Amino acid sequence: MRRPVTRHKLFLAASALAVTLTGCSSPASREGMIPPDLAIGTYFPHSLGIQTGGGASTGAMDTSNISDEDLKAAIEEAVIQNKLFKSIVQGKGGDYELSVRLTTLSKPILGGTISVEMEMAWSLTKAADRSVVMRKSVKSSASKTMGDAFAFVTRLRLAVEAATRDNIGQGLKAIAELKL
Repeated sequence: MRRPVTRHKLFLAASALAVTLTGCSSPASREGMIPPDLAIGTYFPHSLGIQTGGGASTGAMDTSNISDEDLKAAIEEAVIQNKLFKSIVQGKGGDYELSVRLTTLSKPILGGTISVEMEMAWSLTKAADRSVVMRKSVKSSASKTMGDAFAFVTRLRLAVEAATRDNIGQGLKAIAELKL
């Protein structure tokens, strides 16, 4: 004799399936946000201090976010890898100060194809006289499909990292076009 399936059992089964398919959230990684060789070809013989803001930590029940610390580390590494400035300084004391603020990060909560859109405000200031050399809003986006990763949270993290890589690349290329 078969027992009828109750709503409670169906709910538990659906919940278990959802947890299996989505998994736990993970933040965007520093390494995943660093753009590959940008072929900038510009070198500034100045030191640079970098500040970031607008990010958020990824909570256990949250979707993938970008922490200020990881964004800063990714930008610093991209500057170093592309030899854009002579050196990176921590805190104040650089010849130039770069401020990058995450203003918008639009992410879906479910879906097969994940599309992420972001906007960051980039500002470069000459430290000696506090003059603003560049102020620019940089928009970027990225999409990932189930072919990139089966689990939703992994696709979302990959899309956030790809949009961030693109944004950092655009921001550094804009700086490279300046006459410092």
